[in-house]
Amino acid sequence: MTGGCDPWPPPSRPLFQEGRCIMKCACCGASLEAGESHEHDGKELCEDCYISALNPPKACDPWAVHLAKSDKGRSGVQLTRGQQQLYDLVKKQGMISFPEAASQLGLSEDEVRREFATLRHLELLRAHQQHQQVLIALF
Repeated sequence: MTGGCDPWPPPSRPLFQEGRCIMKCACCGASLEAGESHEHDGKELCEDCYISALNPPKACDPWAVHLAKSDKGRSGVQLTRGQQQLYDLVKKQGMISFPEAASQLGLSEDEVRREFATLRHLELLRAHQQHQQVLIALF
């Protein structure tokens, strides 16, 4: 955790609200009080963005695939709402880019990539490169 009023607003003009120093997350723009931020790569981030920065989704993870397949065989698969929506969209459209899926689902591209990573581990979706563009397709 870091204190102070940087990077937003500039240190010469800190923003105070009801006597408290307020700053914004450099990633999502959420308002933060001094002491609630986490520094990563020289940026002040909220807790959610900090965790996402430290643990980005990894679609190609053989151990995660092994665990997902063994769990899928034992108890079946129960997808989250976001995973089900992404799977249904790809099933309906055939192939779709990450930005287009994000737009149609009303999610950020990072959220789509996170949902995709889980579906890739379950071997339900895969990535396919076509004409210098990465598309999401059924496995």
